[in-house]
Amino acid sequence: MRPAAPPDPAFAEIKRAVIARTGHAYYEDKDAALWERVQQRIRATGTGDATGYAALLDQPGEGEAEWARLEAAVTIGETFFFRDAGQFAALRDTILPGLVARRAGSRRLRIWSAGCSTGAEPYSVAILLRRLLGAEFPGWRISILGTDISEAALAAAREARFGPWALRGMSAAERARDFLPVDEGRRWELRPEHRRSPRFERQNLLGLLDGTLPLGMTGFDLILCRNVLIYFDRSTVPALVRRLGERLAPDGWLLLGHAEPDPAYNAFLQPVSLAGTTAWRPPGLRAPAEGAGDEEPAPAETARPPAPPALPTSPPSPPAEPPTPREVIERARAEADAGALDAARARLREGLRAHPTTAALHYLDALVAHALGEEAAAEAALRRALYLDRGFVAAHYQLGLILLARGAAEAGRRSIANAARLARAMPGGTVLEEGDGMTAETLLGLARQHLGPAEMSR
Repeated sequence: MRPAAPPDPAFAEIKRAVIARTGHAYYEDKDAALWERVQQRIRATGTGDATGYAALLDQPGEGEAEWARLEAAVTIGETFFFRDAGQFAALRDTILPGLVARRAGSRRLRIWSAGCSTGAEPYSVAILLRRLLGAEFPGWRISILGTDISEAALAAAREARFGPWALRGMSAAERARDFLPVDEGRRWELRPEHRRSPRFERQNLLGLLDGTLPLGMTGFDLILCRNVLIYFDRSTVPALVRRLGERLAPDGWLLLGHAEPDPAYNAFLQPVSLAGTTAWRPPGLRAPAEGAGDEEPAPAETARPPAPPALPTSPPSPPAEPPTPREVIERARAEADAGALDAARARLREGLRAHPTTAALHYLDALVAHALGEEAAAEAALRRALYLDRGFVAAHYQLGLILLARGAAEAGRRSIANAARLARAMPGGTVLEEGDGMTAETLLGLARQHLGPAEMSR
C-alpha cells in the first residue's frame, strides 16, 4: 500500500534541506518515497521520529556525518555496466576513436563521469578504452574521474565488486573476460587492469553553480552526465549543462541521458546526431563529428520531465491506495540498483498482486530473479510477460539469452530471432520498452552476434 503523508511536521523541514543540499527536486512531489528513506535513517539512528532526527542533523560533527548517510540513502543510482547500448556504441564507433586520433601526439585523455554512483559507468569506459587501444594502452595517460554525492556509493566504486544485477548488460563471455568471481561466485570483482585509470571523489554537481567545484576539473575530452539531471529542478538544469560544457576541451564531447536533452542547450552547445543518441559539443566546431559522415547537427528531441505540482502547505493525508505499475517499477529498480534484490522482489510481487496483467512488472521480476540466480523463475516470468505482450522486444531478447545460457540453443535463437523481427519493423532509433536505453538498431546488432544470416532475415 502507498504510505500516507508523514504526520510529523519536522519532515517538511528535512525535505527542504535535502533538496537544497542535493539539488534533487525529484522529491518535490514524492513525499512517500523520501519518507521511506528518512524512516530508514530514523530507525538506524534510534531518534524516534522526524523531530528527533532533525535535531541530530543539526548537531555539529555528528550531524554532518549523518547528512552524508542520508544523502547516500536518498540518492538513486543506476549501477549496471554498459548502460544504454546505443550510447556505448557511439562511444565505441565514433567518439572515442576520434579522440584517440586527435590525441595521438600527447597520448592523454581526460574523462569525467558525473554522478557515477557505484562506478559501473567509469569502469565501462575504462574497459572500452582498453579494448580500443589494445597493446598501445600502457603508453597512454588516461584519467577517468568518477564523482558522486554519496560517500557510500564511492566506497563501493573503489571496492569494484558487483553482483549479477550490475552485470546484467554483459554476456557471460564478457563477464568472464573482465571480472573474477568472488564470494563463492555470488559477486564479481573487476580485473585489476581495468581499475587503474578510474579514480573517485565526492563532488556535488551544484558546485558547478556555486563555485565550489575545483577549478582543476576542466579541459575534459569527454564528460558523461547521464540520467542525473532528471533529479534536479528543471529551471536549474540548463545552467548546469552550460557549466558542464564550459568544462570541456574545445573539441570535447558531452553525453547526457536519453530523457535529458533540451533545445535550450542549442544556445551554448552544438548537438550532434549519432546512431542511437545525441551528443553535445562546444559551439563553432567545423566538423560535426569524427567518423560521423556528412550528417549535419540536428536539434535533440525535447524530453523534459513534467513540472512538479505545487504542494499545499498542510496537505491532508490521502487514503491509502495501491501504487501504479510505473511507481512499483521505479521503486523496485532503485532497490535492485542499491543491491536490495530481496526488497525489490517483494515490492514486485506486491505490485503483481495489484496489477497481474502488466507485462513490464513480470519482465522486471524476471531480471531480479535472474540476478538472484533463479533461472527457472526468470524464464517463467519472461514467458508470462510475453503471454501478455507478444510485441515485448526486450522480453524476447532476454528469454533468448537465458535459453542459450542453459543450452537450449534452438529455442534461444528462435527467441532472439523474434526480437530481431520486431525490432526490424521499427525505426532504428526507437528506444525499446524497458530496454535500459537500448534502441531497435542496437538490438539488431546484438542479435547478429547470435544468429546467422538466414535467421536474421526471417
